[in-house]
Amino acid sequence: MSVERRLHTVFHAQSREELAKTYDLWAATYEADMQIVGYVHPAVIVGLVGRYIKIFDAAILDAGVGTGTIGELLHILGYSQLIGIDMSDGMLERAAERKVYSDLRNQILGELLTFATASMDCIISTGTFTTGHAPAHAFDELVRITKPGGHLIFTVGTGVWSEQGFDKKLAALPVSEVEVTKIYHPMPLSETESGFTTRAHVYRRM
Repeated sequence: MSVERRLHTVFHAQSREELAKTYDLWAATYEADMQIVGYVHPAVIVGLVGRYIKIFDAAILDAGVGTGTIGELLHILGYSQLIGIDMSDGMLERAAERKVYSDLRNQILGELLTFATASMDCIISTGTFTTGHAPAHAFDELVRITKPGGHLIFTVGTGVWSEQGFDKKLAALPVSEVEVTKIYHPMPLSETESGFTTRAHVYRRM
């Protein structure tokens, strides 16, 4: 299946089960396929982590870890306590092969997470808050497990930011906005999704 067809399928999945199954089947070629469409998110998120997270043994949760591309980049830069969650066992298997995550769990954003309150110094989430993916109320749990003073660094598609209530949800939680990037195209070389736009956001837990 072509990368364009894969993208269409994940953006139009009718259930979490369908979405997880699609990512399971895509895991083997996901990284190569996203290189084809010029995937920008990893560079943006890694840059923001480097800007705000100065302690290399900070506990960093990669929420929506995928194949672990970002974890490997952070590991190269010296970050040593990386944890990942994903709804796809296929993606988690690929992430585990990188041997940079101390803990990988099948968890679904929007449901209860099996981490202690205030246990994470930083949470990153890349490409998961977008059309057909994780809901705004997932931030209830993400904020719960973030330490006071910790950071949440994540992307949200511009098309869902207000329409699906991400702006209102974050305004209601004990977090403060630190930075929002300019609008950018995360898949600029895609034949069908090059017009899709997003921003990366940085919040601090109060």
